[in-house]
Amino acid sequence: MPKHSSAAPGLAQWLLIAALIILADQFTKILVLGAFQLGDVRPVTGFFNLVRAHNYGAAFSFLHGASGWQRWFFLALGVVAAAVIVWMLRRHGQQRLFAWALTLILGGALGNVIDRAIHGYVVDFIQVHAGGWYFPAFNVADSAITVGAVLLILDELRRVRRG
Repeated sequence: MPKHSSAAPGLAQWLLIAALIILADQFTKILVLGAFQLGDVRPVTGFFNLVRAHNYGAAFSFLHGASGWQRWFFLALGVVAAAVIVWMLRRHGQQRLFAWALTLILGGALGNVIDRAIHGYVVDFIQVHAGGWYFPAFNVADSAITVGAVLLILDELRRVRRG
């Protein structure tokens, strides 16, 4: 996380961080699309593979097998969520932990929205496994959303403890 300065970051700084997350997400997905065929698996360690998977659903492939309506639903949901998050960042950008959480979620959500708009699915490529158990494949955007969600929980726990 960044050094603490006396001036609170403004909306533009939070949006720049979200843009960097989007760029990292899209760059890694472009690399995977160029180097892997759908279904390819390349072991990296005994618990980590690089793969190419297409997720037509949401988290953990929820609604993956639906008839196609989910593409537009999740695309619209991502755009609406992004608008709400930007509004919240504008109002609460000085609350660092909360703003970091929102920024990570924003960058991740928009990274996956871009995939849905361009491809009709989200490109996943990180696969973690152990003892024959495989966690669903995910990507940089999903990681940002997950870390952001954890930070939101921590922020709320801090708020409850202080209150």
